[in-house]
Amino acid sequence: MKYQTQKIALAYFSVAMALFAVQVSIGLIMGWVYVAPNFLSEIMPFNILRMLHTNSLIVWLLLGFFGAAYFLIPEESEREIYSPKLAYLQLAILVLGTAGVVVTYSFNLFEGNFLLGKEGREFLEQPKWVKVGIVVAALIFLYNVTMTVLAGKKTAITNILLLGLWGLALLFLFAFYNPGNLALDKQYWWFVVHLWVEGVWELIMAAILAYLMLKLTGVDREIVEKWLYVIVASALFSGILGTGHHYFWIGLPGYWQWIGSIFSSLEIVPFFAMMSFAFIMVWKGRRDHPNKAALLWSLGCAVLAFFGAGVWGFLHTLHGVNYYTHGTQITAAHGHLAFYGAYVCVNLAIITYAMPILRKRDPFNQVLNMASFWLMSSGMVFMTVTLTFAGALQTHLQRVNGEAYMDVQDQLWLFYAMRFGSGVAVVLGAILFIYSVMVPRREFVTPGPLERDRIEHDPDHVAAK
Repeated sequence: MKYQTQKIALAYFSVAMALFAVQVSIGLIMGWVYVAPNFLSEIMPFNILRMLHTNSLIVWLLLGFFGAAYFLIPEESEREIYSPKLAYLQLAILVLGTAGVVVTYSFNLFEGNFLLGKEGREFLEQPKWVKVGIVVAALIFLYNVTMTVLAGKKTAITNILLLGLWGLALLFLFAFYNPGNLALDKQYWWFVVHLWVEGVWELIMAAILAYLMLKLTGVDREIVEKWLYVIVASALFSGILGTGHHYFWIGLPGYWQWIGSIFSSLEIVPFFAMMSFAFIMVWKGRRDHPNKAALLWSLGCAVLAFFGAGVWGFLHTLHGVNYYTHGTQITAAHGHLAFYGAYVCVNLAIITYAMPILRKRDPFNQVLNMASFWLMSSGMVFMTVTLTFAGALQTHLQRVNGEAYMDVQDQLWLFYAMRFGSGVAVVLGAILFIYSVMVPRREFVTPGPLERDRIEHDPDHVAAK
């Protein structure tokens, strides 16, 4: 660790891991509710579970982004963070807001209250006072990191990262705008929900991935930065107007069907570029970095983001297809693999890379860490495939044959049972990951016969090691 203020990231990553555990646990409970619909129906209704599941996901991913920024910006800017006190104040505000949201959701407090009650808008259910707290925390963060970068060295990675973080904060302001016209409401609602995950979040993801490739492969910075600019340009070109694929059926003009179909079809390009970038960097670098687990998560992020966000997004983005598939389990399949591949994996990659450095240890528990990758990723891929088949059947029965929604749900029971099984694998993988990065255990590798012979006959080799 070159700079003392990089320690700030440790606090952010620790809180993020706690919320990660909460998020996947609630997701598993929701998976069981699909199998046994009356489970917890009176204690914790499904709509409350869903709010907690989705919002805890968003919050811990944001905390991961903030932690990543506090970790990599000092190295890139070659100076300490402007104000560590402001960084910890920001974290305290976010933790307080998160606790307030959980309590408000769980006990349905202040129902109908403009300031204190939940708003009921999907993904933006946070009470007004929490939204204000988020804005205050974002302003503190942006001031802190921007002052650091302005006073230090500027790189492509910090420039793109700041562009993404500023965009993230500014677009969240649309969460306050809630017009009475439902079509207008949904138009601006997607400015947050879509332009976050398929706009500015992609910039943050690309910057973090570029930093990891720089550190893990040893490839020249110039090459990494050229790729980074290509990825960012393609992401912004396709992602902004690609918002139109959400405007197909909400009452907006028909030209959005063509704009949305064309540009959202191109959203596969930046994810393909990210995948190509990651593998080419590893091939060019050929560097034997000791943190193999971080490299695995980085490559996994690029591959799974391409399939989840790119391929599965493309499957149902054309308006002629979307007419039938919109809102089915196909949408859920796309959402799960896209979020996992693009944003969960990149956060777990930077945490895997940074934690040994922050805790001043060699990479530890790498075997468990890599096992968690394969367990979580396999579970998520199986869940995606299962939900895709469920969605295809649902589309045919409900949208083509015209069967009633609940009658169709009864026929999807087997798929939901398999989805629950894949959720168990994801939760076990998450437990393994948290254990592997938090528990300070060194690995001991028993030397093989060749190494034992070398140790016996070449003591100088041992000394060199």
